[in-house]
Amino acid sequence: MTTQLKDIQMLLLDVDGVLTDGSITYTDTGEQIKSFNVKDGLGIRLLMDAGIHVGIVTARVSGALRHRCDNLGITLVFDGTRDKAKALASISASTRISTAHIAFMGDDLIDLPAMIRAGFAVTVADAPDEVKIRADMITDLPGGKGAVRQVCESILKAKGLWETSVSRFLS
Repeated sequence: MTTQLKDIQMLLLDVDGVLTDGSITYTDTGEQIKSFNVKDGLGIRLLMDAGIHVGIVTARVSGALRHRCDNLGITLVFDGTRDKAKALASISASTRISTAHIAFMGDDLIDLPAMIRAGFAVTVADAPDEVKIRADMITDLPGGKGAVRQVCESILKAKGLWETSVSRFLS
């Protein structure tokens, strides 16, 4: 696994069930509310600061997601995308990063086509078995509870960038 992670240049993330616990809360006016994990956010920033691209590929459209992406500096956002394999191919072509060097993190059946085509497939601890058996890595934590942070740390450690990434917090 470490050898595969060493070559990753981009991490693509599903949202519901990966960056969130999969819950969707609606207000009386129909507005969506999503909760994001702060530790996942720092992991994403550490990855981006180390030069590894991060993008979002999700079937849902959400203003809350857009705010979170703006906050983290994620500009590669494919929302409202049901064909995630097609999105992966499009992202690969536009960034000139081979799918072999892209990790895709999903949690459910809709993510499988992209996970299968990506160079490295990641899923969360609470994913269905059909997804887990096709993943190169299963996180110890469920979606929305630090699973993304674990993947970010694993990529940075495999690339030998972890110590440099955390050193700024130690001075």
